[in-house]
Amino acid sequence: MQKQSGWKLKSKEEIKEIFQFAEEYKDFLDNAKTEREAAAYIARCLKVYGFQPNYTRKKIYAVNRGKEVMAYVAGKESPAEGLNIIVAHIDAPRLDLKQNPLYEDVDLALLRTHYYGGIKKYQWLAMPLALHGVVVRGDGDIVEIVIGEEESDPVFMIDDLLPHLSRKTQDEKKLSDAIEGEKLTVIFGSMPLMGADKEAVKEQILKILADKYGIVEDDFISAELEIVPAFKARDVGLDRSMVGAYGQDDRASAFTLLQAIYDLEDPQRPCLALFTDKEEIGSEGNTGIKSAFLHLFLQDVFQGQGIDVNEALLRKILFKSKALSADVNGALNPMFQDVHEQQNACYLGRGICISKFTGHMGKVGASDANAEYVGEIRRLFTKDKIIWQTGELGKIDEGGGGTVAKYLALYGMDILDCGTPLLTMHSPYELSSKLDIFETYRAFNSFFKS
Repeated sequence: MQKQSGWKLKSKEEIKEIFQFAEEYKDFLDNAKTEREAAAYIARCLKVYGFQPNYTRKKIYAVNRGKEVMAYVAGKESPAEGLNIIVAHIDAPRLDLKQNPLYEDVDLALLRTHYYGGIKKYQWLAMPLALHGVVVRGDGDIVEIVIGEEESDPVFMIDDLLPHLSRKTQDEKKLSDAIEGEKLTVIFGSMPLMGADKEAVKEQILKILADKYGIVEDDFISAELEIVPAFKARDVGLDRSMVGAYGQDDRASAFTLLQAIYDLEDPQRPCLALFTDKEEIGSEGNTGIKSAFLHLFLQDVFQGQGIDVNEALLRKILFKSKALSADVNGALNPMFQDVHEQQNACYLGRGICISKFTGHMGKVGASDANAEYVGEIRRLFTKDKIIWQTGELGKIDEGGGGTVAKYLALYGMDILDCGTPLLTMHSPYELSSKLDIFETYRAFNSFFKS
């Protein structure tokens, strides 16, 4: 366990390797800003590295509705003795367009949104935004949309109130109340359609959508369109030691997990990587970890491997499994240190963070790992010279949070929260240490090979 900067332990050659790893990580962040894009990126990489949607193979993957991916690598031991499982989520806080989003007011075309996950609403104002997602047209054709990522693309924004007029409307309110959710409306256009009598700006937008994408207004009903920050991942700091980007919670875990699973060749125990959706809203729905997809995938895998599996055997396998819940934690904030209990906080640059428990206040909603299992992971990481630390999410009565760990713990498996520390977590621009990202990959690799 490190109580000093992990950079002090790295050679020049190792630092060069860390920086190169971060370049691949930034590419992932830029090309996986939504859960659909992340799932597609992960599936493409798995295919390149020999994974197939063929359940008779040693390396297998499957995709659930374009938003969730599972990858399995057969081991030397029988699955009956349990699996090594790591789970990360690929959704992130964002703004979703409503089903009937487009309207015109004060000579502007505007889009109504509904925020997804825990955000600070004021952080999404007065910044460049991009539109990502899919539209299912009335004829059933699916149109993929990405606007705002190329230099030649337009971007969008949400207006904020000028300081000259904000004293009563915003400044005297609590920060959480200063921006209402219904005011997170995206400015989408301002030019009227020539010849239109009513809502001419809206009509101009609809004409552009029809001409470029073949979309009509009713197609928004069967669309999943997300508003995300338009900027790309960048090095942060004069020493380039950090990465600033949107969506690092939890794509910091997803990328490192992807790297760890496709590095595997003939591990001792069978290994399973889960890239799941909907964590930020409680893992609900048919693409979250609480859905039936995990059971169905494993049943298909085991049957393809010649194992006669039923629900009772599957539950025994999961009961004997060992898992890491790969999720980020909030690093000690230099400006607001008083919300942390520093003796038990994690720090940027001190390696991957182990969190024995999650939840809030009296560990409500927690997954609390057994001491024996924490000791096992501690010995493993120490043996493999992983730079690691412990941490919890703030002071006891300050707040807290949860992960998917508690949903896998229901099967009886040992599971421990483990991931990269972040600053400005859940903001449109999160900050990580390149060293911590690399040590997260090394830790996942070590766990899979144990």
